[in-house]
Amino acid sequence: MLKSLSRTVSVAARLSTKAPAAAPTARAAAPLARSVLCAPSSASTRPFTRSIWMLCSSNGATSGSRPSFLSTGRALPSVPCGCGGLHTDGDKAFAEFLSDEIKEEKKIQKSKTLPKMSGGWELELNGTEAKLSRSLSGEKVTVTFNINNSIPPTMEEEEPGQGQKAETEEPDIVSTPNFVIEVTKQGANNSLVFDCHFPEDEISHGTEEEESDIFAIREVSFQPEGDADWKETSYTLNTDSLDWALYDHLMDFLADRGVDNTFADELIELSTALEHQEYIKFLENLSGFIKCN
Repeated sequence: MLKSLSRTVSVAARLSTKAPAAAPTARAAAPLARSVLCAPSSASTRPFTRSIWMLCSSNGATSGSRPSFLSTGRALPSVPCGCGGLHTDGDKAFAEFLSDEIKEEKKIQKSKTLPKMSGGWELELNGTEAKLSRSLSGEKVTVTFNINNSIPPTMEEEEPGQGQKAETEEPDIVSTPNFVIEVTKQGANNSLVFDCHFPEDEISHGTEEEESDIFAIREVSFQPEGDADWKETSYTLNTDSLDWALYDHLMDFLADRGVDNTFADELIELSTALEHQEYIKFLENLSGFIKCN
């Protein structure tokens, strides 16, 4: 009986002496774990994500309180221009890139003025839309095109094989927009309208013995004169299944009114210059927006 009582007392004494030491050990482990989670990595400059700063809160709990390194004491850089926008290192690098890009584009710009069309065509611009018009013998011919989405996609070239040299020069960027031709006559209630485009396989003409047309008619219809939009109720002739004799007469009809290969070549040159001009303006506006100018 006395032996069992003394054994019980000794066990209780050992437990009482070990219990206080366990708590400091656990408390010491907590700041060590937090220091590992909160330690900044010198190999990465990416900002901390929200999940990291939730773990690294100042009191060691996931209560959502903002840690000290994200407090207002280290806020975003000030905005000297007064625009109130966000300015980051990425914005600075973006602005420097745009500045170099604008300089390079201006170097390759052939002329700051747009080329003129031969044949007495008058040019009218409205943003990215251009309208060419001329009058002859009681008729008025109007050609309208828009430079948006007028650059054909760049085709990936195959890698040169053995014995072939790789071409280092990049292909020129050429604008080949779709365009609409409207022919009106005095006394007529409707205009004859042609929807035209530049087929990719016909643009590089001149190598064949017989010169082919570099533009093609896609659709033909009669539309009320002066209407900006085509009416869906008007019959539209698609040329995909058209008799070739009728198609040739339609092309001759346009050529007699000054819309031929020479006109199409000059239209491509005009559209390319206009597209490049608008591209440089876009880069300048984008640069000013990034820098809040």
